Amino acid sequence: MRISSLQIFNIANGSMAKSNQELVKTQEQLSSGKRVNRPSDDPVAATKIMSLSAELASLDQFNKNIDIATNNLNMEETTLNGVNNIITRIQELAVQAGNTATLTQSEYKSIAAEVDTRLDELKNLLNSKNANGDYIFGGYKSTQPPFQGSAQNGFSYEGDEGQHYIKISSSTTIAASDSGKKIFVDVQSENHTVHTYASTSNQSDPPAQISVGQIVDQAEFDEFYPKDMVVTFNADNAISPPGKNFTITERSTGRVVLGNERFVAGQEVEVNGVSFRLSGAPVSGGAATPATRNFGADVAATFPQTFAAPNNSVRITVAGRSETLTLTGTVNNASELATMINANNSAALTALGVTVNDSGFTMPSGVDFRINGGSAVTDSAFGLNTAIGTNSVDGELATPGDRLFIDSTDKQDILTTFARFSEAMKSFDGSNEGRDALSDIVASTISNLGHAQTSVLEVTSAIGGRINTLESTTTLHLDAQLVTETVLSELRDIDYAEAATRLSTQSLILQAAQSAFIRVSQLSLVNQL
Repeated sequence: MRISSLQIFNIANGSMAKSNQELVKTQEQLSSGKRVNRPSDDPVAATKIMSLSAELASLDQFNKNIDIATNNLNMEETTLNGVNNIITRIQELAVQAGNTATLTQSEYKSIAAEVDTRLDELKNLLNSKNANGDYIFGGYKSTQPPFQGSAQNGFSYEGDEGQHYIKISSSTTIAASDSGKKIFVDVQSENHTVHTYASTSNQSDPPAQISVGQIVDQAEFDEFYPKDMVVTFNADNAISPPGKNFTITERSTGRVVLGNERFVAGQEVEVNGVSFRLSGAPVSGGAATPATRNFGADVAATFPQTFAAPNNSVRITVAGRSETLTLTGTVNNASELATMINANNSAALTALGVTVNDSGFTMPSGVDFRINGGSAVTDSAFGLNTAIGTNSVDGELATPGDRLFIDSTDKQDILTTFARFSEAMKSFDGSNEGRDALSDIVASTISNLGHAQTSVLEVTSAIGGRINTLESTTTLHLDAQLVTETVLSELRDIDYAEAATRLSTQSLILQAAQSAFIRVSQLSLVNQL
């Protein structure tokens, strides 16, 4: 069979191109150190390589997460150890303060001074930040200090109960923080106690404040528990002479516990076994505008008029409550009419809070009222449409001023425990009664410090368990990473000895093909002429 020169050239070109392609592929493998550089090199292996690479990337991210969680938990553990050291020192001072028989007022003030210093130190610890600048005990609200306030006006927790969780493996997440509310606020109190705070809607500047307070009569307060109290500042004209004054009511029922008490900044107020002080410049409330319905407001009043019971009567309704006013006798003017109404219906008027004078009916509290159930005779005497009904429309309720709250609780935050201990020692007057009261507070303080320490140690123990989990998970990740990298290397990495041998062979084949082509390409008759 005759082979044309063109065929010879095509065969040689294809052979050399294939050999060169294999040579280049081997060179690429040697330079990259990888057997599979693209999916087409080995589709099955490429799929497994992608899966193993993704697993290694996940393990790397999990290890980074573990580092973050470890740093946060180590910071929290260190802070809690500092808190525990402060609690231990205050416990020592409380035991020392329990010697009420010999310690003097000045000695108690010295102890209180150290407690105040430790209180400031404790508050700074509770507002500690981590390496990212987040407050570690603020929950999800980690951008602002979680513990605010002071011993003078009470403490508040401005964080929330959230915990930051970090994923450390495909099936495991771990808490990398703890809420300050759980550790330091929701601490079981030895006895029923109170939590005091100001309303966030108060407008005063400087703000109205309430001290942390003390339970001065536990039995009396236990009888009142679990009800709460509200301190509301009234209109200045609620007392005479006019001035700042407040009323204390039960929060749930509105029952007045202490009414229209004159405000004296810093003065001790005692109610339901609780003692506290108010300070600042509270904003007063607005006075009520009395609701009125004057005689002759609807029609002209005519006299004389004679009333005969039971047909001549009217009904007054205030806030859903109604009382019937009985009318008997003859009246010649508005003054006699008012006198007759008051004489016959004093109990009903008192129950409604309505007053009657020569001008007509008045509701001083500002609640509007309705008069109806009358007849033509009462219409004429009153000068009001009592038969079809007539309403007051000018009443306005009193507007409350600043408000402060005293909530009953069976919890006591650690800052308040410190503050009440210090306040009790500062207030000690040296009397036998004062020694007895201080002794009770010291005993309560020691118990509450024990509860606080237990809360701190429980969380510290939990942190230790989490750190152990992080360490064991890190070890598992290292083992998994080693196995995965081994399998990945077997699939992806090149065998340098085999590849070098193959490269040498492929180079020899390419050189042989080139030499053969040169010789064959010269087998032409023309070259022999």
